[in-house]
Amino acid sequence: MTAEFTIEPFVDGDPGPHVLAAIEVAESAGLAVEIGPFGTSVGGDPEVVLSTVDGILRAAVGNGATRISLQVNTG
Repeated sequence: MTAEFTIEPFVDGDPGPHVLAAIEVAESAGLAVEIGPFGTSVGGDPEVVLSTVDGILRAAVGNGATRISLQVNTG
């Protein structure tokens, strides 16, 4: 399963603490993290992805995110 999120405010080449905190949560859960130009993807076991999405969102909001777009792909 893959979850892709875009966390705003977005500054190209300079991920703020709201983005870094979300990535740290995903990495701590053992998910594969891929940082792209417009968003970040995390992938792994569906149960781990689903249970970690809450922490990713909370970390982003708790560190200054003003908007988060999330897409989950099950295939």
